Amino acid sequence: MAAGHRVGPARWETETDLLFTRVAPRFPRSTTLRRARAFALGLLAELPRKNCWTLAEHAGDPDPHGMQYLLARAVWDTDGMRDDLRGYVTQHLGDPSGVLVVDETGDLKKGTHTAGVQRQYTGTAGRIENAQVAVYLTYAGTSTTGAPGHAMIDRELYLPKSWTQNPERCAAAGIPDDIAFATKPALATTMLARALDAGIPASWVTGDEVYGADPHLRAALEDRQVGYVLAIGCNRQVPTALGPVRADALIKTVPKHAWQHLSAGPGAKGHRFYDWALIDLPAPPSATGRWWLLARRNHRTSELAFYRCYAPRPVPLLELVRVAGRRWTVEESFQAAKGLTGLDQHQVRRWLSWRRWTLLAMLAHALLAVLTATEHAAAPPPDGMIPLTCNEIARLFNRIIINPTRRIQDPWTWATWRRRHQHRAQTSHYQRQHTARP
Repeated sequence: MAAGHRVGPARWETETDLLFTRVAPRFPRSTTLRRARAFALGLLAELPRKNCWTLAEHAGDPDPHGMQYLLARAVWDTDGMRDDLRGYVTQHLGDPSGVLVVDETGDLKKGTHTAGVQRQYTGTAGRIENAQVAVYLTYAGTSTTGAPGHAMIDRELYLPKSWTQNPERCAAAGIPDDIAFATKPALATTMLARALDAGIPASWVTGDEVYGADPHLRAALEDRQVGYVLAIGCNRQVPTALGPVRADALIKTVPKHAWQHLSAGPGAKGHRFYDWALIDLPAPPSATGRWWLLARRNHRTSELAFYRCYAPRPVPLLELVRVAGRRWTVEESFQAAKGLTGLDQHQVRRWLSWRRWTLLAMLAHALLAVLTATEHAAAPPPDGMIPLTCNEIARLFNRIIINPTRRIQDPWTWATWRRRHQHRAQTSHYQRQHTARP
C-alpha cells in the first residue's frame, strides 16, 4: 500500500465481524448466517452484475440454489435484522441533532409479476415507466469522533391499488393478507414512527414535496415534538393571520435585506450557497412550538424552493438551513447503494425476497458508511489528498478483505450448471410453443 495512506484493514475486518456478530441472533442456524454473510460480501464485490447466480459463484457455491433459498424460504428474522441495522447505524453515527430523511426511488422492471410493479412515475427515469417503487428512510448523523455520515435504515415497498385490490395477484407474489394500500407519505410515517419509537437519536425530519404536502405526516411529527423541514410546491397554501396564501405569493412580501446568503452544506464542487428567507407562520390553536415558511433562492437563476418548517422551540435560520441541506444525503445513499451494493439489481419477484435483498444491500452499504466515518475520524488525509470516500473504501475493501479469502469454485462447474439450466429453459419454451400451435 502506498505510503501516506492511513487506512486500517485490521479495523475493517474486525468491524465486519462485529456487524455479523450483532445480527447473528436473527439466524436460527449458523449455516444460514454464513450464507447471509457471503451474500452481503458478494454485494460489496466488484461484480459486473449482481444476482443470485453471480453472488453464489462469487461465494464458491456450485449453484445458486442456496442464495435463492436464503431470500425466499430460509428461516430468519428479517424485521429483527432491520432493527439491528438501525441500531448499528445509530451506534456509530448517532447524534442528538441527527436528521431522518425520507425519499422514494424506483427500479425499472419488465413484466407484471414482480411485487408492486406497474406503469408509474419514477424519478430514476424521470418519467412514467414500468417500475417498482419503494420509500426509504436514511439516518444522517455524526460519529462519536465528529465525522459526519449517513446510511439507510428502513424501507417499505409501495403497493399501488392495482395490487392491493387484487388479492389473487398479491397472493401469487407472497404479499401478506394484512398489507393494505398506503400512500408514500403513509409509508414514510410508519417508518418514522418505528424509528422514533425505538428511541433513535434524531431531532429533525426532512423530505421532498411528496412528504411536505401531507398534513398527516406533519401532524404526526408535531404530536411527537420532532422538528421538520419538508419541501412543498410553490402553489401550496400556507396559513397566515389573514388566511391561507400561496407560498410563492407570501415570499414576495419579504424585503430584500431579509434574505441571507448561507451554505446548505459542502458539496463535491464546494459549499452549496443559496439565499434564504424565513417567515413566521401562526401556530394552530392549542399548539406549542414554532412554524415557518422557509424559502431558498438560487442566486444565479433566482429559482425558488419552499419548505414548511416546525420546531418545538425557537431555532435560528442557520439550523433550518442545515436540516434542509441534509436532504441530499438520501440521494447520496441511493447512488452509493445502487452503485456499490446492488440495491437495484435484484431479480426477485416475491415480496419477502425483495425485503431481504434490500435489507442485505442496506446492511452492506451501512458497513461502508461506518468504515468511511471511522477512517475520516482516525486521522486527517495526507497533504494533497481528499479523505477516503465510500467508493474508494469499497475498492480497497475488495482488494484487502474480500478477494484474499475467496473460495473460487471450479469454473467448469458453473459453466456446466448454466448450460444445463439454459437447456431446460430452452426445452420448456419449445414445448410450450409446440403445445400452443393449432
